[in-house]
Amino acid sequence: MNDRLTTPYGAWPSPIAASDVARGERRLGFPSVAGAEIWWEESRPEENGRNTVMRRGADGAATELLGAPWNARTRVHEYGGRSYLPVPRGDGETATQHGIVFAEFTDQRLYLLDTDTPRPLTPAPTVAGGLRYADFALSSDGTQIICVQERHDDEGGVRRAIVSVPLSGEAAETPGAVTELVTGADFYASPTPSPDGRHLAWISWYHPRMPWDGTELRVGTRTEDGRITGTYTLKGGVNESALAPVWRDNEALYFITDWSGWWNLYEIGLTGQALPLYPAEEEFTGGPGELGAAPYCRLDDGRLVVLHGNADLRISVYDPETAELEPLDTALTSWETLATDGTTVVGLASAPGTPQSLVRLAPDTLHPETLRGSLDEPPDPEYLPAPRHASLDGRYGGTIHANVYPPTNPTATGDGPAPYVVWVHGGPIAHASSRLDLAKAYFTSRGIGIIDVNYGGSTGYGRAYRERLHGQWGIIDVEDATAAAQALVDEGSADPERLAIRGGSAGGLTTLLALTGTTFACGVSAYGVTDLLRLAAETHDFESRFLDSLIGPLPGYAATYRERSPINRAGEVRAPALLLQGSEDTVVPPAQATEFAKELGERGIRHAHIEFGGEAHGFRTAESRQRALEAELAFYGEILGFTPLDVPGITLVTGHQGNEAIPEADTGTDTDEEPTETGTEEKPEERPAAERS
Repeated sequence: MNDRLTTPYGAWPSPIAASDVARGERRLGFPSVAGAEIWWEESRPEENGRNTVMRRGADGAATELLGAPWNARTRVHEYGGRSYLPVPRGDGETATQHGIVFAEFTDQRLYLLDTDTPRPLTPAPTVAGGLRYADFALSSDGTQIICVQERHDDEGGVRRAIVSVPLSGEAAETPGAVTELVTGADFYASPTPSPDGRHLAWISWYHPRMPWDGTELRVGTRTEDGRITGTYTLKGGVNESALAPVWRDNEALYFITDWSGWWNLYEIGLTGQALPLYPAEEEFTGGPGELGAAPYCRLDDGRLVVLHGNADLRISVYDPETAELEPLDTALTSWETLATDGTTVVGLASAPGTPQSLVRLAPDTLHPETLRGSLDEPPDPEYLPAPRHASLDGRYGGTIHANVYPPTNPTATGDGPAPYVVWVHGGPIAHASSRLDLAKAYFTSRGIGIIDVNYGGSTGYGRAYRERLHGQWGIIDVEDATAAAQALVDEGSADPERLAIRGGSAGGLTTLLALTGTTFACGVSAYGVTDLLRLAAETHDFESRFLDSLIGPLPGYAATYRERSPINRAGEVRAPALLLQGSEDTVVPPAQATEFAKELGERGIRHAHIEFGGEAHGFRTAESRQRALEAELAFYGEILGFTPLDVPGITLVTGHQGNEAIPEADTGTDTDEEPTETGTEEKPEERPAAERS
């Protein structure tokens, strides 16, 4: 065993460079399977975050279906979701039996790729990007795509419907060929045709609720002319979140609801009572994140392959005949989404030491086989931190859930308690899992510990835990983050003089409010909320009423919005801050960071403000992600008293001197990304409601 050198925390030599984090990991998404063919989305950081669709054939070879400049991404809800769907080919004369329908980012039209060149299926919008489509399902007769349509008008209005789009392509020139099937609600998800095509099930909800607050599982009958009639609600309501319908047969559905306080699996007939399948104090979904994610699937033999757990979801098989839930033997501990053709199952999964992977479960044994990883060359496992789950005591005896990542390096050790950074996930109704995250290893391998906090409001721990944040955003999250840091100090792991906090999006608000206390020596806010009244007035439609539950409805709670806004608390900030912001962010517009930096400058608080040209809500390009990571490490070094190796220095100012502008990269974006932690691409998550403001 090699002797480890005692080296200052933060200055440990590490083989994990910021460029490795920024460029080395592709993000996999939304797998599909049909026989020997498997598809998935793949985000390419080296191509400025472009999304392509990949196919794996019977020979095991992976083929890219969409070359540049095609970019398969949907902007529905601004956070998007599944951007493609395999569809049967009509000619039967090629090696592949399927083509794909996909949403092209630049114009948001649907295209069909079943020959060499994609051809449009939907009409060109009169407003740029104004007709958007997501959450695709193939009609039972295979002639149409049924999906959510989001329509933007030139006055900023937004309207949604469930529509059918013919695969013939006639709607590209004849807009009336896109048929509205279901209208009237503010939001839709999961349009799901019955096997015989006679019924359609879906999820809908209305402002001001978010999908984790209250939704309805509805169903209607499809008429001979293809329209939906006789619609009614099967389950759900104002205080019940019903999600993810899957038909058992033509007369009954499976779905998930938190009616009991936990998102559990249920079954319901078209006229019957909802029956719980496996009551448990755990979640059978990571939450209603990106459109098109599937937390369970039904096999042809009647069994269900399900994900369940808390912040980390494991995989099991549920047998409705025996009501038994049998775990699958796998070292993968954080599962994201599933798909099946009835016999073969594919999914995305990871573990603390295993990067995100595309996994196939064998039809007979359901034994997992990894087909593709997000990393070609994972780091030496000796440099990867092994997280421990901690249940900590919060204020008034409440429990706080967190994952603790200690400094980890086989060649170096430190003297005394280590500096620690509290990571605050966005959302705020989201969660942090223990999956491998190279951004975390970038810091821990240099001697900086991390505690990733699932504060009150996080998904994974039941409805009551989520609702701790109702009316208390900016209070409970700050208290929990502060208590988590103090717990590490009390156990002797963390240096009380070298505690930092960082968060993105909603986590940025938590971070900046936490700096008004005395616990943290500094904080990093990435595209963070600073002005709640401004956010309520300027943010996009999907989240335009989110603050009603987090704080209270306007105008009655205007005073509370001002009290909870960091922009109005800048005079109380006691510690330096680093502000990272995208210039094209429409979820949290860049003026929020600019004005907050100005306030800090006027009060003589040391800070740096870096704006990334062309980036939106979450950084996609490798250059931006690398610069953000290096700036964050340099900032910690400046404040916590160490000299990091091989990163550019950072200049902190005390007056208002404007922001450091990073030149605009060709991101291929003009909208908001799924919010991500700095230097990584998330994940409703984790993302779910993916890292949301």
